[in-house]
Amino acid sequence: MDSETGSRQPRRPTIRDVARVAGVSPTTVSNALNGRTGRLSAATAERLRRACDELGFVPDELGRQLRRGHAKMIGLIVPSVANPFWGEFVRAAEDAARPSDFTVLSVSSDRLQERERAYTDSMYRLGIRAVLFGTSPLSLDYLSTWSGQGLHIVVFDRRFRRGDLPGIDCVTADNRRGGYLATKALLDLGHRRIGFLSGPIKTASRRDRFTGYRRALTEAGIDFDPGRVWAGSGKSAFGDPEGGDLGRAGALELLGKDPSLTAMVAINDMYAIGAYAGIRSTGRSVPTDVSVTGFDDIVLSRLLEPALSTVRQPIWEMARVAVDRLIARIEGAAAPEPLREQWSPELIIRGSVAPPPSPAGTAAGVRKSARNDEETRPE
Repeated sequence: MDSETGSRQPRRPTIRDVARVAGVSPTTVSNALNGRTGRLSAATAERLRRACDELGFVPDELGRQLRRGHAKMIGLIVPSVANPFWGEFVRAAEDAARPSDFTVLSVSSDRLQERERAYTDSMYRLGIRAVLFGTSPLSLDYLSTWSGQGLHIVVFDRRFRRGDLPGIDCVTADNRRGGYLATKALLDLGHRRIGFLSGPIKTASRRDRFTGYRRALTEAGIDFDPGRVWAGSGKSAFGDPEGGDLGRAGALELLGKDPSLTAMVAINDMYAIGAYAGIRSTGRSVPTDVSVTGFDDIVLSRLLEPALSTVRQPIWEMARVAVDRLIARIEGAAAPEPLREQWSPELIIRGSVAPPPSPAGTAAGVRKSARNDEETRPE
């Protein structure tokens, strides 16, 4: 009853009303409204659309979703936007989707598969039929349920691996080559005692970068030393949100175990930035005593002092290819063959690398830095 006019307001139509007019069950209406349209025939979808229009039940966007069979959105799952690389990737994906009037719904998963399953299920229920995964898992089997129900998937930062789901597209930089280039640059300068700094090496991209590191050492005739590898603090988390802190801790531990190290290859730029702090806290300097390379070429790498040598990925180009592929899949315009796109990374040399110091020079440098610390320490 309207309190001002005293007139009775018309009853709002319900799902049962839509089901009655369309000649379907209320469950069918509910599934359609929540984006679960994989088994919905074109004829039933049309009856639902007409019933909703007749009753005034569905808002415009939901009506359009019923006609299309999907929401005009792309899901994006990244490890953590605390790493500026992933924040830039989200921006690049949004930029690529905008001309086609698609919206990007992005979430951070910390690479936890149970969280990724929950996010994927929620996106599917919203009618999203295209998801871009940036988490580089070793196996994609946990995505098989949605892939079989018509969800289009592009995996970023991970090459196609034997045994992968056949219909999934992959877009990535060549991580093996990137790890190789970062290590070879140090070898070419004369370094022979080179550490590898990473979180747990349990993702496809990290394994590939580690493989590139080992290949460069082998080509130079240097035996691999597992004691020169730091792969996390022993926790199960991958360390994406706290890469800087872990890089510092890892650099300290590596130098504590092997003070003769003259260089470090970091898994990404955030770990490299943390390594700067760890190296300096031991009384050493970058690159006079220890050279450092990173991976990603985030903005901060250019602002460091000295600027960070790193491996650059063509992030905007890769995001565009991945998003374009998903939109083409949704609209039925993509070629049926899976996409296996792998981009060549670029080595960027800046001030964080130099030839290794002589043993005497390194020791003198450590003593001098320690003495300076004592002189500036407040009494």
